[in-house]
Amino acid sequence: MPGEGTERQPRLRIRGVWKAYGRRHVLRGADLDVPAGALVGVVGENGSGKSTLLRIAVGELTPDTGTVARAGAVGYCPQRAVLNDSFTVLQHLRLFQVAYRLPTLARAHELINLLAFAGCERLRPGELSGGTRQKLNLLLALMHDPQLLVLDEPYQGFDWDTHQRFWALAAGLRDAGRSIVVVSHLLHDLHHFDAVGHLREGRLSFEEPIR
Repeated sequence: MPGEGTERQPRLRIRGVWKAYGRRHVLRGADLDVPAGALVGVVGENGSGKSTLLRIAVGELTPDTGTVARAGAVGYCPQRAVLNDSFTVLQHLRLFQVAYRLPTLARAHELINLLAFAGCERLRPGELSGGTRQKLNLLLALMHDPQLLVLDEPYQGFDWDTHQRFWALAAGLRDAGRSIVVVSHLLHDLHHFDAVGHLREGRLSFEEPIR
């Protein structure tokens, strides 16, 4: 884990965020700090605002009030895959390579092997299983090695082996100093986190401080 000092300054800081859809207030003053080298879980009932919080965290959605500060490159894996059925897997990688200004696809190919879906490069998303589509969705969020990762139930559809591979990958990124936020609904995953924030009535509460 990184030591004290500037390395422990938050890569993501959310303060007093409120968000309503019409008359329904989803977030009511939510706060969150995620320092470097931390793997933080966000849990809550369906409709509690978890995805809304993550969309605000990455700047996809604007809060009604409150502030959000981010440091470094961001990788975002939404629940709904950001894939285009007109492109093959390899074309997706090349498109994001240009977007991220990456000199090579070396990291993307490492992730393909790590997540165990080599051999799919010439296939289109509609030809992939749901789990493999989600692997590609996750890879696109990770391939530029961002300092801050915001992942919304990133392992939906994964088989058990890939599920375990994901957590090994997340732990390795955390130990390398990355900051990671994961929305999870699986109770048996909670031991992987340095801290778990429960989203209740629009606010995040942590039983223990983030390590």
